[in-house]
Amino acid sequence: MSGNKSDAKVTASRRNFLKAGIAGSAAVTLAPLHPALAAAREPTPDSPPSDISPFELDELTISDLQDGMKSGRFTARSLVEKYSHRIDEIDKHGPAINSVIELNPDALSIAAALDQERKVKGPRGPLHGVPVLIKDNIDTADRMMTTAGSLALVGSKPAKDSFVAEKLRAAGAVILGKTNLSEWANIRSSHSTSGWSGRGGLTRNPYALDRNPCGSSSGSGAGVSANLCAAAIGTETDGSIVCPSSSNGIAGIKPTVGLVSRSGIIPISHSQDGAGPMCRTVRDAAIMLGALTGVDPRDSATTNSQGKSSTDYVQFCDPAGLKGARIGVARKYFGFNDAVDALMEQSLDAMKKQGATVIDPEDIETLGKFDNSELIVFMYELKSDLNSYLATLGPNAPVKTLKDIIDFNERNKQKEMPYFGQDLFLKAEAKGPLTEKAYLDALENNHQLARTEGIDATMDKYHLDAIVAPTGGPAWLTDLVNGDHVAGGSSNAAAVAGYPNINVTAGFISGLPVGISFFGRAWSEPTLIRLAYAFEQATKARQPPRFLPTIGTGY
Repeated sequence: MSGNKSDAKVTASRRNFLKAGIAGSAAVTLAPLHPALAAAREPTPDSPPSDISPFELDELTISDLQDGMKSGRFTARSLVEKYSHRIDEIDKHGPAINSVIELNPDALSIAAALDQERKVKGPRGPLHGVPVLIKDNIDTADRMMTTAGSLALVGSKPAKDSFVAEKLRAAGAVILGKTNLSEWANIRSSHSTSGWSGRGGLTRNPYALDRNPCGSSSGSGAGVSANLCAAAIGTETDGSIVCPSSSNGIAGIKPTVGLVSRSGIIPISHSQDGAGPMCRTVRDAAIMLGALTGVDPRDSATTNSQGKSSTDYVQFCDPAGLKGARIGVARKYFGFNDAVDALMEQSLDAMKKQGATVIDPEDIETLGKFDNSELIVFMYELKSDLNSYLATLGPNAPVKTLKDIIDFNERNKQKEMPYFGQDLFLKAEAKGPLTEKAYLDALENNHQLARTEGIDATMDKYHLDAIVAPTGGPAWLTDLVNGDHVAGGSSNAAAVAGYPNINVTAGFISGLPVGISFFGRAWSEPTLIRLAYAFEQATKARQPPRFLPTIGTGY
């Protein structure tokens, strides 16, 4: 669900920024946090390039769409038509974001049936008739494929919906299509380019088309930001929801492992994988999260969510939610970019003004001590979990094992490996079963250092409600020759622990969005949503993308 760029030692990657490998550009400029102060410097919502036509649904929230359907201004069918047209106009043509890998050929008929149901019975809930996109590693038992962006799985049509797809359909959402991603969720190669897949090609960042959307949920992040859907689903193993949310200027929630079922999702690591909402606002993300929760017999981890989950996270969206909160600052995640540090200082000031107590620094003392063990766990679990998933596809599956995928890639090098190889796949294939001591020791190390001695110990020591840090830096230039150029980030502690993490846009640097992460204990989504929503409402930093060819003097 999100791959890790690593060799013998986990290094800075396009996904989880475990090390601050490359310093930020000295030429970046810092946008003031508050939009009123930023107006003279940063792009404004009403100033897209002249060749991009205005769009009726730009920046509309899920509630806005519901109000429109209630009043008769919209129908679910008309929303599908409008978003589909916009995808053709700017995703496949025009700036060609290339975030959508496949449209659902049944979306119009599904929407029409939901319109009729609304007339007869009323709406099922806040997602009734709302078009959403889901990542192309999430199974749908319909006329769409599920390929993880790989040509090796072209033609693969699972017999059963993933639990996520089941829940979305039950809530009345219209699955409009599937989004492109970093192939195999960025776990194939330690030198990959995020947003590229053999099947889908390259997804571009809608703020500057030569910049990277981050991965692995690249298409979900770019598509939501570009207003190609109301909301999207991404997946994360380490950073693949929060990083593209940061780089594309949206809100993203990486839930506690087990809050949202992973059944029917092409896996990397059952100890870290998760699916979650990616939306333009925290409130929309809360709506989506509530629709996804529930115990699933196909995913044993969800049994731990009993009594700890909710079907209504909107109740925690309190604009005064920062008042009285204790926020810890993980300073070890700072220092990779001076402009990002300055933006974070403004963010901390905004929290203080809203009544939060900021404990600074409050560092997780174990950071850096679980980097190698995280990679070891990935390599073991990737082989085991992926082989198990492929077995569910039945005897007609195009590939049946990780070894089959490796062989397919070798036979199809020109299409599958024109820019980077599959060194991580080869390392995973060489691993033994999950009973081996090396795996068991690495997994125990991860949980001890990231959970007990990590996030839990830190929050206990300082009596914290959440920990904050920069999610990452401004989007880097896409480089298909050398791979990703990631500067820094903060996803790994929450990811290795299996704990929740929420990204919210903090501001802009040279016209590029930068996010701040709120993370904390297991099952603390209500608290994190309350804090993230209050921060979002106090700062209102989100600005729509302008689809610039590059960042220059015109931002």
